[in-house]
Amino acid sequence: MRIGLLTESGYPYATGESRLWCDRLVRGLDQHDFDVYALSGSARQEAGGWVSLPPQVGRVRTAPLWTPDFRPGGDGRGQGARERAYGRRERRRFLECFEPLAAAVCTEEAGGTTAAGRPGGDHEDGRDGADSGDGGFADGLYALAGLARERGGLPAALRSEHTVRVLESACRAPGARRAVRSAGVADYLLFADQLERALRPLSLDWYDDEEDGLGAVDLCHAASGGSAALPGLVAKRFFGVPLLVTEYGVQLRAHYLASGGALSAPVRALLAGFHRRLAAEIYRRASVITPGNTHARRWQEKCGADRAKLRTVYPGMEADRFAAVGESEPERGSGPCGGGRARAYGGYSGHAGHGCWDDGVSGADDGVSGGDDGVSGGGAAAEAEAQTLVWVGRIEPAKDLIALLHAFAEIRREEPRTRLRIFAAPGQGRHSGPYLDHCQALAAQLFPDEAADAHAVGDNPVSFEEIGGPEAPELADAYASGGITVLSSVVEGFPISLIEAMFCARATVSTDVGAVVEVIGGTGLVVPPRNPRALADACLALLRDPERSRRLGAAARARAMELFTVEQNVAAFREIYLELISHSPVRRDVVDEDGEPLPFANPVEVHVPGGWPSSHADAHGPSRPRPARTAHASEPTGPAAHIGAHALAYPLVDSALPPADSPAKEACP
Repeated sequence: MRIGLLTESGYPYATGESRLWCDRLVRGLDQHDFDVYALSGSARQEAGGWVSLPPQVGRVRTAPLWTPDFRPGGDGRGQGARERAYGRRERRRFLECFEPLAAAVCTEEAGGTTAAGRPGGDHEDGRDGADSGDGGFADGLYALAGLARERGGLPAALRSEHTVRVLESACRAPGARRAVRSAGVADYLLFADQLERALRPLSLDWYDDEEDGLGAVDLCHAASGGSAALPGLVAKRFFGVPLLVTEYGVQLRAHYLASGGALSAPVRALLAGFHRRLAAEIYRRASVITPGNTHARRWQEKCGADRAKLRTVYPGMEADRFAAVGESEPERGSGPCGGGRARAYGGYSGHAGHGCWDDGVSGADDGVSGGDDGVSGGGAAAEAEAQTLVWVGRIEPAKDLIALLHAFAEIRREEPRTRLRIFAAPGQGRHSGPYLDHCQALAAQLFPDEAADAHAVGDNPVSFEEIGGPEAPELADAYASGGITVLSSVVEGFPISLIEAMFCARATVSTDVGAVVEVIGGTGLVVPPRNPRALADACLALLRDPERSRRLGAAARARAMELFTVEQNVAAFREIYLELISHSPVRRDVVDEDGEPLPFANPVEVHVPGGWPSSHADAHGPSRPRPARTAHASEPTGPAAHIGAHALAYPLVDSALPPADSPAKEACP
């Protein structure tokens, strides 16, 4: 079948959040054809070029979201073309389309949801009814999309004086949220600029049913929510193409976290209202939604996603790069921790590995590592490695390295030989700014350089290093350098770095944030965030019980190999693709260059006899049978299906439980 892959700030560019898992997906599903529709995030990303594309990628169409002045057409970056000015009738029509959208953004969301968790009045096939409860947002959005298709774009209209007047009226209308009532002209202008960028996909020339348009694909797969899914909404609205949305990092959550002090309170409130409405509409229209973990699924359900559409598909990671460390564990078991097993994660938006930024996910990695000589043969070196804590990830406030350093001070009082190695993501250690300087100053204050005797050179038990440096040329070397991996984050999405530590058969000590408990599943210790004492107690429990640490590491690797490999991820999407096309086939005649019918051009699923009746008809576009709803639609797909929605209940073997008097007892899940 032919898949339209929709991305934002990722694939096929060489940098970005979704580039790795999208590349693995496309290469793993080589029986399908892919057309990539990519929105770039910056000039630097465009300058970095594309990754090597496999032959199943037929065409790539790109557009920028970062340019301040965009004009549809031209050179593909919105430059070099002249947007036709709107006449009086066209301006009146634009205002009729924009007013309900602006009013919905400025007002509170309608209360009340159906039992399935979707806004009342939403049809089962994902199409809105008159009582959808979105305040007119969907009507305005699709009216603007239709106007853009007819008139060639919206940028000039969205930046016009008329837009500012509509926003002013909506913010001052009865029922407007308190936070937007104080907005001024500068706030309206800034929000209009941000809104134009977010709605820029509506102005692109991607929407037709010819060979190079989204109307000609069999399925749209959005690699994230937000602006990346907008082309999929338009294709579903006007051509009935089914939409699959994958979110490893929820776009709405990322927007909330990224909203800083640079924007005024009214602008932040307006942007939050727009993104909430857009997220709800995307979830309502999508045929299937695939969150990457339970944490993301809870966000989606809160935004109105129908639980029957949700399928948890864990990100797939390449386990081979960690095999040498993980499988060599039995030979390195002479140390107190059985040779060590460390790795952790950190943030919500990045990854510490060389090109291991896997999804989308939305979360950077942290790690705690130890061992001064990496993977050593045995004896004193193995013992030193086992007594080392490792942290790997992006050095930023969300990782809470301050709490980690205070916890390590408590550990050193009990175990003076313990060391802490902090590994920054490649190229990031030099740009961590004031926070890194603060952490290094605190480490120097808490841990003055120590020397064995009067003639030895002093050494600090805490080291700040970088992946790719002489001590850790590869990511796996950082994990191999210590016995326990630590995660101290206060904000976390899907902890990719923790999974890497699990692949390396490392025991982990983590804070209970994001999807940490779901990922660990009982194979590591978990403590509350911002609690250095609990973090120290959990680390001491593993340092003093090497056999328990070894068992936890072995169990962690087994769990990672079962749930988080590339193979399980690709198999899950292969199944979902076939299910969607079988219930919502695009029945078109495909011809060759001579105009003759092309044999075997459509998958066999389109020839399944019979139909799937829909309880509601859509008067605004082509009608398609709705996808069948299965009894286990909210459970993970593929090899992870047996863990259901309650992955937190992964069983602990008796030997992994802490003793009754263990200080880490309350830290265990």
